[in-house]
This record gives sequence, C-alpha cells and structure tokens, in this order.
Amino acid sequence: MILSAPARTHPTKPPSMPGRPRSRSGWGPVLILLGLLGCHGPATASTSCSATMTDVAFGTVDPHGGNVDVQATINYSCTITSILSSSRVRMCFSIGVGSSGLGHLTPRRMISGANAMAFQLYKDAGRSLIWATRFNSEGSVGVDLEVGALLGSATNSGSLTVYGRVPAGQSTLVPGSYSNTFGGPHTELVYQYNEFLLGLLGFPASCTGGGNGSGASTFPFVASAGVQKQCSPAFATPNIDFGTQGLLRTPVATTTILSPRCTNTTPYQIGLDNGQHASGNTRRMQSATGDHVSYELYRDASHSLRWGNTQNVDTVSGTGTGAAQDLTVHGRIREQTTPAAGSYSDTVTVTIYY
Repeated sequence: MILSAPARTHPTKPPSMPGRPRSRSGWGPVLILLGLLGCHGPATASTSCSATMTDVAFGTVDPHGGNVDVQATINYSCTITSILSSSRVRMCFSIGVGSSGLGHLTPRRMISGANAMAFQLYKDAGRSLIWATRFNSEGSVGVDLEVGALLGSATNSGSLTVYGRVPAGQSTLVPGSYSNTFGGPHTELVYQYNEFLLGLLGFPASCTGGGNGSGASTFPFVASAGVQKQCSPAFATPNIDFGTQGLLRTPVATTTILSPRCTNTTPYQIGLDNGQHASGNTRRMQSATGDHVSYELYRDASHSLRWGNTQNVDTVSGTGTGAAQDLTVHGRIREQTTPAAGSYSDTVTVTIYY
C-alpha cells in the first residue's frame, strides 16, 4: 500500500522593492486611519482675527438742544489657513478713554482747545450699558466665531454696533470742533482660539485663556462733534406797556426785559428798528383812527442813549454765556399834545447780530 499526503503549498512572497517598507499586518492602513480620526490638533493651521471701526461722528451739536445719538460699526473677521481644519474663536472688544480722556469713562470727553464736551459710548440701543474695557467693571463686549477650511483658507466675519450719545444739558459749550482719537492704546481686540482637525474642540474658556492659540489687534477710530456760534431766535421779547394815561403833560416811563441766549463766548449785538409808524427817527404808536403818540426806546435809565439798529453805533452789545441774559429796554413817552382817546400801539422788530 502506498500512502501519500497532500502537498502543502506556500504563497510566494513578492520580492521586496527597494525603499518601500512592507506591512507586517493587513490592519496597518486601518490603524493609521483610526489614528487620524482621533486626532484633535491640526497638522498645519493658522487662525488670525482683525477688526475695523467707523468713526463716531456726532455732527453739529446744539448746546441748548436735546440728546444727540449716533451709531458706529465694528466689522470683524477671522481667517484660518489649513487643510481640513476648523477654529473656534472667542473675542473681546475693549474701548478705553481715548487720547483726550482724563483717565475715567464717566463721562468720556472730546476737546476743542481747552474746552471739553461730554459724550458716551454704549453697548445697547437703550444707552444704559457703557462700553468699556475688560479691565473695567463695565466690561468689554465678547463675540464667539467659528471658521473652517477644507483646502487653503476660509474666513468668517460679523459686526457689532457701538451706540454713541452727546447728552443734553451742556449749555455752556464753546463753539469749535471737538474730537477724541482712539488710537492703538485705546482700542483692543484680544482673542483665544481652538484649532482642530476632523475632531471637536469647544470654544476657549475666555478671550484671554483656555485655547490652543491666541492673538491681539486694534481698531482705531475718531469721535467728533462741532458747535457753531448761535443765538436763539426765540428769546423772550415781552411787550412794553405804558398803561392807560390821561393828558400827556408829563413824561411817562416804563421798562421791559429782553433775554437773548447765545453760545458761550459768542459776541452779539441787539438792535431795535424804528417800528411801523415812525416819522424819521421818531418812533410813534398809532390808533385805529390814524392818530399818533410819540415815544422812544433807550439803552440807559437816564433816557439819553437811544436804542437803534446800527451796529457798533446805537445797539447793545454782549457776550454769550450759554444762559439767557437780561437786557433792560427803557421806554419813555415825552410830554406832547394829547391826541384823541383810543388804543395806541406799534410793532418794533428786535434783531440779534452775532
């Protein structure tokens, strides 16, 4: 009897190729893939953020008007340059006192020479939350932003509104151009980011810590406003009332008060015309029947300086303080032939020059 065993065959090993390592297991590529899927840190990634801000332009401010409210915009963006990476960024935007500040935020100020105008910047439209820095109790403004790139780079962006106000009640403002420059030291964007590759990392704990990268930038701007020389056209001009008189055998005198209000340091002059019924330079009141009573208006209580309408000659001069200023008009009816009984009146135009 002849016994025979089946022949065993062995796979032929392929010849080794120079410079090409051979895998000792068929699981090698899978293990490498699993290793990539569990990796959080990007092989090559770079996150950078920047911001710009429009100027806070209040325009012309009326010292006797109400609040002046405007808005400005901060535009920000973050860019990541990578392959299959993402970045989660936590940012803080701080605004300080500016180059014209006095070291405090309440109020902020703009200056024109030696003169100052109060203003404020807020986080909210109701203008109740002051926009400050991360070092102040009022605090900065924070933003979270996520950006990812498949190949090359990607950018994500957004914007914030800054609410400005010049408050009312600054009646003593001096005319001029006011400004405050918020340069590099007075604005700050700081940020932390977490970059990750095909994994998942949350946002950093804060804008100053807890990320695997960080950065800083600035967003300069200028706050500005103007005050023009002005005098209120609606200042008080009460009537001059000579009362009821009989025979005009003796002079009749009375006074009234004009109350012009001009911006602080603004020089002005007040002129009075001759009225509607004058004869030459003699002012007259007239009745319904066309009769007249002569009278005059003076700058002084002794009735020696006639109040006219020629600048630098017979007007009254003053310098504004921002408040109403009382000027006395002295009226006098001289003795004269008494006309027929009736109601006599005249209309005098008051002009303020400034």
